[in-house]
Amino acid sequence: MKRVRFIINPISGTVSKSGIPEAIDEYLDKSKFSYEILETQYAGQAEEMSREAAKEGIDVVVAIGGDGTVNEVARGITHTSTALGIIPCGSGNGLARHLLIPINIKKSLEIINACEIHDLDYGNINGHDFFCTCGMGFDAFISFKFAEAGKRGPITYVQQVLETGIKYKPQTYELSTDEDTKTYKAFLVTCANASQWGNNAYIAPQASMSDGLMDVVIMEPFDLIEAPQIAIDIFSKTLDKSSRIKTFRTRHLHVHRSEEGPIHFDGEPTLAGTDIDVSVVPKGIKVVVNPDGDKSQRKPNMFQTAACEMFNDISTIHDDIIHHTQRGLKLTKILQKKITKNLPGI
Repeated sequence: MKRVRFIINPISGTVSKSGIPEAIDEYLDKSKFSYEILETQYAGQAEEMSREAAKEGIDVVVAIGGDGTVNEVARGITHTSTALGIIPCGSGNGLARHLLIPINIKKSLEIINACEIHDLDYGNINGHDFFCTCGMGFDAFISFKFAEAGKRGPITYVQQVLETGIKYKPQTYELSTDEDTKTYKAFLVTCANASQWGNNAYIAPQASMSDGLMDVVIMEPFDLIEAPQIAIDIFSKTLDKSSRIKTFRTRHLHVHRSEEGPIHFDGEPTLAGTDIDVSVVPKGIKVVVNPDGDKSQRKPNMFQTAACEMFNDISTIHDDIIHHTQRGLKLTKILQKKITKNLPGI
């Protein structure tokens, strides 16, 4: 019989977790597992609890919370025989969504019951482990503002983006790999072990957690009129097709940037200097995965299909607006010239 430790972060995300212990008792297969439930009381305690679980030889530690909770639990069990499980209850749930873990307690417990465990990669930025994404630039700046706001949820996140996005100034980044060094002026630089930030916002649609590499995504500065298309590309898994995006894969990256400032690891912000090191650790953590994940990846569900169709429609409308706006400006200029010619006194 396998031993499972559930670690609940009661303040993560925007949803109450009061009914989770009852759901665990009802839906966990107790013929396969014995279990215990612990609740965190302060930041960092989830890592301590998972580290203790690994020392005790517990088979699976399940993080119940958002990406920050998942990150803490995962940090405590890297390079051990203890596997990470996830019951996603956060505001973004980036790693859970990449792994196709359902955002539903009963269904996510069914994944735990199946207990299919894979050895997956994780990353490290300046000594901080990450399992989904890390980065610098605008997304790190927003993560910093998001943390300062003291509120969670997509509304707060969008508010921060709208309030600060226009004012944000891109930086110059010198990116060095084992092969070469290139310099970019960029809005952001993201290193992705998994495909998305969270909320199905795909910053690196082709990223894999089992290839021993991270996807480096450079988003070049763009005009305000291009922003809606970039947003559409992020949510429709087509960002890698954008002309404003440069991508490559590597095991190690050294970044020298023009100014010090925030970086983030799985959405958790911290301040860093002008030199940053990022690397991938192949097969460094065991994770309970969705056994039907490959099938789900090949065949999008009805919601994903409808969402993509909606985004394509929005993209078409956006292109039409730009086309007609540009055409209208040309006609206005022609009309102004005619008026000026016929009425020279104006």
